Amino acid sequence: MKRALPAWQSSSKNETDELVMFNSLTRQKEIFKPLDGKHLKWYSCGPTVYDESHMGHARCFISFDILRRVLQDYFKYDVTYCMNVTDIDDKIITRARKNYLFEEYSKTSSSIEKIVDNVKEALSLTEQKALEEQDKDKKDMYNKIISSVKFVLDKFDKSSNKNEQLRKEILDASSEVLSTWLDKLKGKDVTDNSIFRTLPRHYEDEFHKDMAALNILPANVLTRVSEYVPEIIEFIQDIIKNGFAYESKGSVYFDTIKFSNSENHYYAKLVPEAFGDTKALAEGEGDLTDQAQEKRNPADFALWKFSKPGEPSWESPWGRGRPGWHIECSAMAGAIFGSNIDIHSGGTDLKFPHHDNEIAQSEAAFCNNNWVNFFLHSGHLHIQGCKMSKSLKNFITIKDALKNYTSRQIRILFLLYQWKDTLDYSDQAMETALNFEKTCKEFFFKIKDFSRDIKFDQANDFKKLGKTEKVLLSTFNEKKSLIHKALCDSINTPQVVKEILNLISCSNTYMNSNYNQESFNLVLLRDIAIYITSLLKIFGVIETNELMGFPASNNTEIQNQDELLMPYLNVLSKFRDDVRTEARSSKQSQILNICDKLRDDVLPNLGVLMEDLSMFLSVEKHCLYMKLND
Repeated sequence: MKRALPAWQSSSKNETDELVMFNSLTRQKEIFKPLDGKHLKWYSCGPTVYDESHMGHARCFISFDILRRVLQDYFKYDVTYCMNVTDIDDKIITRARKNYLFEEYSKTSSSIEKIVDNVKEALSLTEQKALEEQDKDKKDMYNKIISSVKFVLDKFDKSSNKNEQLRKEILDASSEVLSTWLDKLKGKDVTDNSIFRTLPRHYEDEFHKDMAALNILPANVLTRVSEYVPEIIEFIQDIIKNGFAYESKGSVYFDTIKFSNSENHYYAKLVPEAFGDTKALAEGEGDLTDQAQEKRNPADFALWKFSKPGEPSWESPWGRGRPGWHIECSAMAGAIFGSNIDIHSGGTDLKFPHHDNEIAQSEAAFCNNNWVNFFLHSGHLHIQGCKMSKSLKNFITIKDALKNYTSRQIRILFLLYQWKDTLDYSDQAMETALNFEKTCKEFFFKIKDFSRDIKFDQANDFKKLGKTEKVLLSTFNEKKSLIHKALCDSINTPQVVKEILNLISCSNTYMNSNYNQESFNLVLLRDIAIYITSLLKIFGVIETNELMGFPASNNTEIQNQDELLMPYLNVLSKFRDDVRTEARSSKQSQILNICDKLRDDVLPNLGVLMEDLSMFLSVEKHCLYMKLND
């Protein structure tokens, strides 16, 4: 008689961790479920390209690059990432005109006396702005500009040699006040539309270079406002057709009151308490917009703006004009993804009115009430504890930041903060990031040295797990589980960093206490190093395909010098070790200090890491170590 299979019963606890993400729409963590299986449609607000990219941009784009990589490479989602570039905007128009007019003015043959007279007239305009400004920070900014201009004017009054050098100095110091004055006088006379294309394209090129330098993945789809004007016009027509927008004097406005009073619609979903905030709404409309007499309701906002003299324009059913700011993202996201998207991201300062207006426009056009599934907003960036502001000229460009730190170090800093929280870019914070990098680097160096001559293809390479190995293996599995939980918890990278450091600490403790035992298990240590490396790759900290550790060099020739250099390092290490032994026996503390200086100051400047452990000495050159008795 044939025996049947016995009943099987799983011993699994049936505990699974679901990915949850903090959703700005609900202001809490929600279970993350895409609209279409494993495919994610992600739209991200990109830059308004009128100046150099700064660390505020980095806060946004590095944060979302980390989230994107984790969703793609850890949770294995198929992400289509679309980002826009705003190349039509009030700021761009004003900056392009001011730059153009100032450059033309600088080329004139006006005498230095005439320039000084113009500067004084322009300065009075800025002084009036400073007097009327209510915001303390902006008032301080104006006063700084005024002080610098007055300084050069005073220098002119006292100078007996009014030469070309002084003329240039006056123009440089007065560029902001002069260009503002010139724009007020002649801005409406600028008719060459090419200047409105040249400026944004230049800064878009610089933006992409900065993103590449920060190891940020390029978008799968990039949309420029100037290339989507027909789609924007069609999108506005759909909103008008559905009864939520109206034309007035060549412009088109969104009717916020009618939308809010409609069944299944709700205006200002992200920040309902901001509904009616006229100051925020005015900032969202731009400095060139004056439509107080054209709107039905104060909270209504422009979808299409009638172009005044000195502004770029396109043909439309309502006359020549240009798109409003908020409509661009709705129309372009709709053109790429249709009526629903999984993720929309941007800086936290965009919540109201920009993103709230986007939601209203899209739901009005598509006749739905769930355009976005998850809204993700990156936190603010502070500089040395102070809020960063582009308008206040209190910012650090990405190029300047990369002069002081590597892209890897900056990215590590971002891992130390939750993506939705305020990040402080300070010396102290960067020191923490540098220490994490150093801890990882030295750990990888050790494991590479221990396993340098082992290919893990011989029976003797694989050893039985002893008691201490079992403890380390248990710790390893526990840390992997905790890291997975942290990533499932709205991609909590600070917690992941903490667990990585704990795992390295446990591994170092094991190595320090077990290095001379036959049971020393390189397979386990190597697996831990490879796992940590894989996490750092996912986060974009390691750019190459290294199996373990940071890349030593991209130059194969330099890497091949390891074999050439190691014998010399061996001799130096042995000599130092002998000197230290003799110095100890004769109690020569001065000689021991010289040996320490060689280790701490001289060799690191040559790219060599020499580390004294409890009972052995390690030497590294391009990830090389060597053991000696101590």
